[in-house]
Amino acid sequence: MKHLFLVILLLVIGCRQNSVAQEEVSNETLVAREDVSAEAQKSGQESDLDKQLKINRDALLKGSNEQMRIDAANVMLFDDNPQARKILIETLKQTENDAAQAAVCKALNQARQNDRYKNIKRKETFINPLLDILGTSESQIAKLAAEATLIFDYQQISIPLERLASDTSLSAGARLNAIYALKLRHNIQAISMLINLLEDSDKKVKSTAQKALTELGVTIPEDQKQRQVLIEQLQNKGNEQFLQDLLIHQEVKVDKLREEVAEWRSRYLSTLDKYYNSLTDDKVRVSFLAEHLTDSKVDIELWALEKVSQWRVGTSSKLPAEFSPVLVSLISNPEKAVRLKVAQLLSLMGELSSAEKLLQQLKIEQDDEVKQELFVALGAACQYAFSPNSGKNVAPQIRKQTLELAGEYLFEQDSVKARNGAEVIKKLLKQDGLSKPEVSKYLDLIVKRYEQVASAAESGSLRTDLLNSMVELCVQGVSCLDLAREKFRPIFEEALKDESPLVRQAGVTGLIYIDKAGAFKTLRKDFVNDSSAVIRQKLINLAGEMGIREDLTWLSEKTKTEAEKKIAWQSMMSIFKRSDISVLKEWMQKFNRNQEQIELSNQQLLPFFELMEQKLQTVEEPQMLKEVREKLAFLYNETGSLERAAEYFGLLLQKTDNSKEKQRYMNELLNLYLRGRKVKNATDLVHNYLLENVLEPNDVMVRSVEAYLNNPPEGIDPNEFLKEFSEVKIPDARPKWQAQRRQWRQMFTVSNEPNALK
Repeated sequence: MKHLFLVILLLVIGCRQNSVAQEEVSNETLVAREDVSAEAQKSGQESDLDKQLKINRDALLKGSNEQMRIDAANVMLFDDNPQARKILIETLKQTENDAAQAAVCKALNQARQNDRYKNIKRKETFINPLLDILGTSESQIAKLAAEATLIFDYQQISIPLERLASDTSLSAGARLNAIYALKLRHNIQAISMLINLLEDSDKKVKSTAQKALTELGVTIPEDQKQRQVLIEQLQNKGNEQFLQDLLIHQEVKVDKLREEVAEWRSRYLSTLDKYYNSLTDDKVRVSFLAEHLTDSKVDIELWALEKVSQWRVGTSSKLPAEFSPVLVSLISNPEKAVRLKVAQLLSLMGELSSAEKLLQQLKIEQDDEVKQELFVALGAACQYAFSPNSGKNVAPQIRKQTLELAGEYLFEQDSVKARNGAEVIKKLLKQDGLSKPEVSKYLDLIVKRYEQVASAAESGSLRTDLLNSMVELCVQGVSCLDLAREKFRPIFEEALKDESPLVRQAGVTGLIYIDKAGAFKTLRKDFVNDSSAVIRQKLINLAGEMGIREDLTWLSEKTKTEAEKKIAWQSMMSIFKRSDISVLKEWMQKFNRNQEQIELSNQQLLPFFELMEQKLQTVEEPQMLKEVREKLAFLYNETGSLERAAEYFGLLLQKTDNSKEKQRYMNELLNLYLRGRKVKNATDLVHNYLLENVLEPNDVMVRSVEAYLNNPPEGIDPNEFLKEFSEVKIPDARPKWQAQRRQWRQMFTVSNEPNALK
């Protein structure tokens, strides 16, 4: 496409110049021939060529490879010595040396493509030799010669070229060569000549001209008169407008070709996918992918790399050993897309022995995007290689050079590069094996870069990223822990004052890693209601570890917000567990006093009262223990733990002598048994109740049974229930009980279906 634009530009410029009469062109060609003749006479008087020219001539005529011959032709093409031009012209006439002819034609084409053809001395002397090749040769040389004629304006060659195309006495091959040269000319005069050739008697000439016009996007009418009208329309349109139309046609054509290529590519890759997915043996899959990783087609290599990447994140994160050497070899692949994909993959696979190869490629890599990914991968490879028990034998010099590169990246203006630099430094400083001065040097570099960024007006997210790298170097287990904490602590403390929530968060995290107690003491004063939810959460969690009685108050306020309720209560429970019974008694009173305002659910309150019951068993406070157990019984009931609720009401029933309390506890137990479908337990309970009490019509026990029978659970047969109650044996006469049973039978006995009351 670049070449097409250059040709179009040159033609447009040419079209804007004053026309030169065809007769003048013919005279110019004649003069050129005379000049050649004069030069030949002059050169004939010279007995010897200079030494360098002889070397160039021999290289052109006898060179061992094509590039050598083209280089020799290029040198002589711009040589001021007239004999150099003579050698090139004579070479074009040597039909017995196709390789040398081709080299001269290609040198002329390169000069056109590089826009150096204007610097060729007396270039018109090449017109006749090139046209002679078109008229006599039917080989590939003719096409090269036709392409070489593009160094001339069409007016310079139009007469002899059109004569060559239309001369019926010439061979069909010569005329077809001329048609090819005309097709290369995006010029209305050349297009008109091609249209006229549609009237030619030679079918091959006619069809070739028609094909050339079709490729140029010219729609040809079938009628001769209409074709003449088309020529007039093209001439009226002008060459500049014609070139614009041609460019649009070429763009449409290119787009169509791209779509076709994309479709066939998609089909092929889909076929590969289906075949690969049909393989069930992992060994066969590995062999298949390894083969396609070294395919000559970039799309196939990228497909195979994607499959390797999927393997890497699949059920088995460890890659088969067969992939390792292939992936490492692809680091230096000539295709950028492949190198980029491999580097991205290796950045996640530090376990491969790739550090040395990555460093070599990084030193010579030209593409900046690939270079960054190679650097990130190198950092991962070094981190793994120098970690304990890695089993990798990597020279310490590689880690040293990687750190030096990381230091350079750290101070790049590009924030991504700087972030990558800090990340690699962090990874390598975590490992053992570096001297204290070396560690100190790179910790200081991070501090220096952070201070630069912090003082800049446009720091973006880099400041946070650098802080987070510092934070990670302060985590327990890092080899440079003490030194890092010493250097970074003042920065973390200063970060707490920053307006950016992300910066404050990093500062908080760093201080917590360095000194939890000190951090908590600082944070509880000023950060309880910080605008950052992350900081508030960190403080709440820290209170769970280090909080005391006084922290329960502000934590209880946090339970009123939905986002912090859960973690705040968890921290409160942690403090309660560390506190004595007096703290729990104080908060039980608060919970009871503010029952309606309390934001905690029954499920959340349960562990508090369970903890309180546990602590009360170690002191002599029976009344308080009774209150707690009663609270637990009701909480279990309300949260659906019926068996636990029944257990606690049973315990309370055993411990009380108060008749009203007994009746209340027994009624609660009865309801629990009924809800739990434990009819036998319910009848036993009623039996025990009747042993000590005379049943009254409004008795709470009676109301509970009637409420149950009025709305029995699905699947419960009231007949069976009433049958169980009728079998309750009372030693003494209980006429009211007998009357109550008869009344229940009349009211609730079901005739057909369960749950259908009479």
